[in-house]
Amino acid sequence: MEFLKLLESIRNPVLDAFFSVITHLGEETVFMLIGLIFFWCVNKKQGYYILFVGFLGTVINQFLKLWFRIPRPWVKDPNFTIVESARAEATGYSFPSGHTQSSVGTFGCVARSRSEKWLRIISIVFCILVPLSRLYLGVHTPLDVGVSLVIAVVMIFALYPIIMRALENKTAMRIMLGIMTALTVAYIIFVEVYPFPADIDVHNFESGVKNGYKILGCFLGMWLTFELDEKFIHFETAASPLAQVLKIVLGVIPILAVKALLKSPLYALCGGSFIADGIRYFLIATVAGIIWPLTFKYFAKLGKKKA
Repeated sequence: MEFLKLLESIRNPVLDAFFSVITHLGEETVFMLIGLIFFWCVNKKQGYYILFVGFLGTVINQFLKLWFRIPRPWVKDPNFTIVESARAEATGYSFPSGHTQSSVGTFGCVARSRSEKWLRIISIVFCILVPLSRLYLGVHTPLDVGVSLVIAVVMIFALYPIIMRALENKTAMRIMLGIMTALTVAYIIFVEVYPFPADIDVHNFESGVKNGYKILGCFLGMWLTFELDEKFIHFETAASPLAQVLKIVLGVIPILAVKALLKSPLYALCGGSFIADGIRYFLIATVAGIIWPLTFKYFAKLGKKKA
């Protein structure tokens, strides 16, 4: 708290605005977009790598939040103030920092998997700035940020060789997907049956349960994507710059449509159960990994000169 108060003492409108923007790089949408850009346009294996680290990191992060149930800094010390623009996204428990884990995991994967020096430098800068933004804004303590950073770095370096080798062997990849799915199911069982105390933060608990089903849907969708791509689709990531831009911009539209339009109908169909989120994210994963890539052979023709 003393370190947070030191940062509180140097706040000013310029830094407030800067870190309020930077902190958004740790959100789920940024991780998903970067993962899809790599999966669709850069390198399929590296795309799997980024998505694996992000999804598994979310499961670990949510488990630790619900297990330790540590309050936010301003709850610990009512005299401490935060940058108000950050309050809306800083709900639930504080430890560990989800934004830190997501941003370091995503940009750390980019730095680990790519050889371009400029890209590595930018990625590492973001790995520093986003965690710092969580401290500057006052929504996390150094412990929250530090533990998330360590977890993300361990996953970045430990999973890279494992995932790259698994993608060379269908059986190994299936084992990897099975392990990830089993861990997610174990987490869902934990949140559904563990006797949490009556004073648990309801918002954080519901978010933890919901995220468990979302990640399960994503892993199952990735599994189906892997199987169908190996047997039938075999989509290529290479295309002209124009085609790559169109693949990303147009590809996001059906994903957002599934995410937004199916939410209410699925909740009604599932009686309000969070299983609806699992089904919805499974469909999102299949659209992103199976249906949209079916169009890539047409995009590959754009920008090519006729003989």
